[in-house]
Amino acid sequence: MAEAQNLPVGSTTTGSIAVAAESTVATRMSAPPSFDVADFPVPHGREEEWRFTPLERLRGLHDGTAVAGGNGVKVTVEAPEGVVVEAVGRDDARLGRAGTPVDRVAAQAYSAFEQAGVVFVPKETVLTEPIRISVHGEGGVSYGHQIIELGAFAEAVVVIDHTGDAVVAANVEYVLGDGAKLTVVSVQDWDDKAVHVAQHNALVGRDATFKSVVVTFGGDVVRLHPRVQYAGTGGEAELYGLYFTDAGQHQEHRLLVDHNTPHCKSNVAYKGALQGEDAHAVWIGDVLIEAKAEGTDTYEMNRNLVLTDGARVDSVPNLEIETGEIVGAGHASATGRFDDEQLFYLMARGIPEHEARRLVVRGFFAELVQQIGVDDIEERLLAKIEEELEASVA
Repeated sequence: MAEAQNLPVGSTTTGSIAVAAESTVATRMSAPPSFDVADFPVPHGREEEWRFTPLERLRGLHDGTAVAGGNGVKVTVEAPEGVVVEAVGRDDARLGRAGTPVDRVAAQAYSAFEQAGVVFVPKETVLTEPIRISVHGEGGVSYGHQIIELGAFAEAVVVIDHTGDAVVAANVEYVLGDGAKLTVVSVQDWDDKAVHVAQHNALVGRDATFKSVVVTFGGDVVRLHPRVQYAGTGGEAELYGLYFTDAGQHQEHRLLVDHNTPHCKSNVAYKGALQGEDAHAVWIGDVLIEAKAEGTDTYEMNRNLVLTDGARVDSVPNLEIETGEIVGAGHASATGRFDDEQLFYLMARGIPEHEARRLVVRGFFAELVQQIGVDDIEERLLAKIEEELEASVA
């Protein structure tokens, strides 16, 4: 596996808003994937994959000092009839099929969990109600593993809701059979002191469709690593994300779409808003088109709206192409303040500034909110945005 290149950062600073944007051809981590935590050295913060992460705030997840204990997390699953829900031991053959840990925390989570949760939707089953998985932190340190599998031509929507307070490291696997359609909405609405580090692995079958919507609001530190690879031609992956980073929060989303199979598609769109002193958002978007992946069609985009001084965004789109026989490939990243012309337009029509700012933010997120497709989650998200905006003027 090629080592990641540590290339210079191109950065600009306006007032006390720090914005860094890079475009490199470095999509692969420095250590090979492994299920064994001993194969990963303890990170020191200078590695490409860790240089943005505040290691001292991970509460020992990165160096092995975080020992499972306390009340941990309580996991409950609500599933429609016909869905198989079970807890399995570490020797279950289904573990690890969607992907292998790529950093020390993911390997630690895989080495330390006691039981894995499995949700299986049988082939040709089309669910009309979502599967809901609640992960509620009740204090302490917890390591977890969750598998969500769809049989051939099955269709399902899964909502994974994270709340409460805990220090959590986990791996989540999505396995899609041929022709299956899976939408996953992962909500990070933790309490202020929570720490959440997770790797999400999706294996997309032939002609299958995978849609991921990641929504991050809460927590002291949240670092998520969604990854996609394909098990057959014709697979499609859509990765959407929304985050609202408040004062002192660190929210980091690292994505990799590995086009390892011909004639597959991917589309990535993440948007974030930031406000408050030391609010820090990190978005890393890696797309690898392997030499054998002819006919690939891919695009990734990240947009950030900085609402106050004192916030920082690091946005790094990476695109590595090993074949010229593709349909299309591109990426984009942009970070900026409120559009003064939009505010002026609204205020000139009698709309107060506070209300005008609220409308601009809602409009900024509207396209991605519509991708969720679960009414109560959409309503909760919009209410949360309103709550954050009210706090900014309180």
